[in-house]
Amino acid sequence: MAGVATNLAYPIGDLGLLALVVAAVTVVGLRNSGIWLRVAGAFAFFAVTDSIFLVQVAEGTYAIGGLIDLGWPIAALLVGLAASRPEGRARTNVRTGTMGAMPAVFGFMGVALVVVDHFVTMNALALGLATASILVILVRLYLTVRENTSLLARSRREAATDSLTGLGNRRQLSADLAAELVHLDSERPLMLTLFDLDGFKLYNDTFGHVAGDQLLGRLGARLSAVVEGHGFAYRTGGDEFCALWNRSENGQASVIAIDAVKALSERGEGFTIGCSYGSVLLPNETTDPIEAERIADARMYARKDSGRTSAGRQSTDVLLRALTERNSDLVIHLGGVAELACATAARLGVPEEDMEAVRQTALLHDVGKVAIPDEILRKPGSLDDPEWEFIKRHTLIGERIISAAPALAVVARYVRSTHEHYEGGGYPDGLVGNKIPLIARIVTVCDAYDAMLTKRPYQHARTSSAAITELRRCSGTQFDPDVVEAFVGVLQASAPMDLSAHGHRQDEPRAGVSTARPVPTSAIRAKAARRRAAVFAISGVK
Repeated sequence: MAGVATNLAYPIGDLGLLALVVAAVTVVGLRNSGIWLRVAGAFAFFAVTDSIFLVQVAEGTYAIGGLIDLGWPIAALLVGLAASRPEGRARTNVRTGTMGAMPAVFGFMGVALVVVDHFVTMNALALGLATASILVILVRLYLTVRENTSLLARSRREAATDSLTGLGNRRQLSADLAAELVHLDSERPLMLTLFDLDGFKLYNDTFGHVAGDQLLGRLGARLSAVVEGHGFAYRTGGDEFCALWNRSENGQASVIAIDAVKALSERGEGFTIGCSYGSVLLPNETTDPIEAERIADARMYARKDSGRTSAGRQSTDVLLRALTERNSDLVIHLGGVAELACATAARLGVPEEDMEAVRQTALLHDVGKVAIPDEILRKPGSLDDPEWEFIKRHTLIGERIISAAPALAVVARYVRSTHEHYEGGGYPDGLVGNKIPLIARIVTVCDAYDAMLTKRPYQHARTSSAAITELRRCSGTQFDPDVVEAFVGVLQASAPMDLSAHGHRQDEPRAGVSTARPVPTSAIRAKAARRRAAVFAISGVK
């Protein structure tokens, strides 16, 4: 009996192996099943050999060393050949539609056997196998449903989570905000705070996107630690974060918001990351989620713009102090140019948000002259070619100095272009027409006018009317005609101004020689004292 069971186990085992191969073919698809089909052929050869052997043993006709004994080594050789042949690159797409075919077939067969057993009594083994097949299919169905449920939950979680920081994303924020607003009351308000990093773009450009992603990951982890126990943290995109505080009584949320700002700040060699933020109380200020984000966003950017202005003014004041130590009269000249430039810009319709850039460009357009020797700046005669080339470098030097302050990066670009000519031929880039920034064109005209009214070692000061005549003569060539007319309109609308100052070398070539009498020294000194006080008031230098 044991010998019969052993001989019967061979073909049954071969059929089991064939079933595994069929399952593999079902999973990967027929087109990607080259090696599996070859292995299936080898296993089929095994099954045929074992079946013939079983029949011969049952009939008593099997003889050792017969032809049937060659079947097993041949089948093993076929398996080796199937495994040794190179397999083409399999396609990554799996035809999931056929994965349920085999369980369905076996399930149908099991049910059919149970039904047939109702009419024709079957042996216990067949009935047991049929029942086992159905139970296995039910277990597999349960596992499949549980796996799909887990995948669905993970998919929903990933859809609402920022992959870089692990915080909730904008979708999660919108869902949480809508859910919280349903149960809010004014006794327990909710505070929404938006954060925007300052200096992150410069960090990303300097150290690379990988370092930028790592920085965002660190900052996100810190924010999550601060918010934990008080609310929820989110990364809504780019360098923008958000927090939803579920408790704000007694100013607690405001204190935590300050801690969050610290968590989103980092300083290191060559970089400083700061943070601007804006908050809104719900439902005290609004019950609309979209309006809440708009209010918080507006407050955040108002704080950001205020910080930029403050940083820019502080940097401007430092540079003006340096100029004052080198040449106080040069600073006086710059103050006059700044007054005229702001008035001209307003007349030309320059937006209010750009007026600070106008003022700073006018105040700093000659900062590069700190690198020019006094013997060149105050030379009584004409400059030779090497000296003139030295003078022409001061806009580039000024750009490098000013751009060291990130808050003045835009102003640095304007300063570079303040000695370009409208029809070309200026320096350092030879720009033409509207390719010269409007703010630079405005400062060019105001600088030229103030310079012409200034007494020089190499020329007398001109009168205001003579300076206006010269501006109009060079309008369209050296100066922008629209800017010239707007500037003249400013002068005509105000009281007559004699913006005389000294100590500033006129580094633009001027046509004609003035015949006006020099302004008395005492008058120049009196005006200079008044102008020095005015420019210090404008610039904030104490």
